[in-house]
Amino acid sequence: MTVAARSLAVAVLILSGCIGDPPGASNDQLARLAPYVSTAAPEDVTKVDVDYGGKIHLVGYSVSPKQAQYPPDTQVKVTLVWRCDAKLDDGWLLFTHLLGQGGQKLDNLDDAGPLRKMQGVAGQPLPPGRWEPGKFYKDEISFRVPAEPTPMLTIAAGIYKASTRMPIRGAGGDSENRTAVVKLTTGAKDTLRAIKELEAKKVATGAISIDGKLDEAAWADAARTGPFVDVGSGRENPAIPIHGEARLVWDDAFLYVGIEAGDTKVRGGWPSDAKDPHLWEKDTVELMVDPDGDGDNKDYYEIQINPQNLVFDTQYDDYNAPNGGGKGPFGHEEWSAKLTSAVVVHGTIDDDSDKDEGYTVEAKIPWSSFTKAKQSPPRGGDVWRMNFYVMQDNGGVAWSPILGQGNFHRASRFGRVKWLAASDGGSPATSASAGASASHR
Repeated sequence: MTVAARSLAVAVLILSGCIGDPPGASNDQLARLAPYVSTAAPEDVTKVDVDYGGKIHLVGYSVSPKQAQYPPDTQVKVTLVWRCDAKLDDGWLLFTHLLGQGGQKLDNLDDAGPLRKMQGVAGQPLPPGRWEPGKFYKDEISFRVPAEPTPMLTIAAGIYKASTRMPIRGAGGDSENRTAVVKLTTGAKDTLRAIKELEAKKVATGAISIDGKLDEAAWADAARTGPFVDVGSGRENPAIPIHGEARLVWDDAFLYVGIEAGDTKVRGGWPSDAKDPHLWEKDTVELMVDPDGDGDNKDYYEIQINPQNLVFDTQYDDYNAPNGGGKGPFGHEEWSAKLTSAVVVHGTIDDDSDKDEGYTVEAKIPWSSFTKAKQSPPRGGDVWRMNFYVMQDNGGVAWSPILGQGNFHRASRFGRVKWLAASDGGSPATSASAGASASHR
């Protein structure tokens, strides 16, 4: 027997003694796992120290190929080096997520490597529950960079058993007990952080009748925001129970807004004669309007309309100011938008015996109401900053995401609305969406 053969045989014996035979594992399968187990840490790795419950340490990692950026469709192999310090119970497994820059999961890599998947073996062939103290384990994970990646990708790995994740002590982990030390730059543009833009078409006077139906030809040809999305991540989020989309047109006298809100349980819940009720505490749609177009939060407006067609409207001097120390009044509530609005509920308000589809809000707001605007009505080509929300219980989804930069009032994250003159002829632009886990106040 050659030296190499003797070494491989010894490795197979050690491996089989450490983990026991995986279901259906042959000596050949065990031999294929032997190169991933050693009694010393590899030298050619970036050294880290991430402590999993005092029992397992991530001690290093490597990335292949080594390059400054990893553009779309690049085949990548990340090797995580684990050290076992204490014997675990059976059932502990490896998990790995490919995360985008906003923390969203782009891919599940739980079975993307030799320790995690092997033909003919049920489950992970060499999981942490079968590791031995004093041994090092090379965990190779292979994947392709997504076709539309975020500028930064994170390979986040951890150890779990059933619904429990092994806690990370100290540095190197995230809030979900995953290591967050391996990051790759893709060179992609950060499209989520780009400010949303929309071009609002000018329509003939009288083209729209306010009845909550959005059935006029002017609405069919109107600029649309596209579906609203999670305020925190800037992506559509199916876990959020509400959704929406807005349309926008204008004429010399009015700004016209149509918002279609999706909601399976439409709530009103306010007295029919309520004056400036805190609609954001239940169901409502919301407009934020900063007429100067600079996003500085100076002299901006907030308008909300709920499924009962009740209105909350106010004007702020600065970001969330005044607001009565968080207790109200919120802004200058004596200001009135002097709007005309109508709401059609697609279902039964405040009745859970049926499944609702949502509600449609249609409104026209006189330009003369925006007394703080430098130019009102706007001229063709002027740009204002605006945002649109569908809200429920002080949260919601939006056109333009806030991305953790404050609450729903952050004007620097409002989208840009360009007012097209009739002479522009213009086909209205359809914008990408955005929006929801930040709170309103």
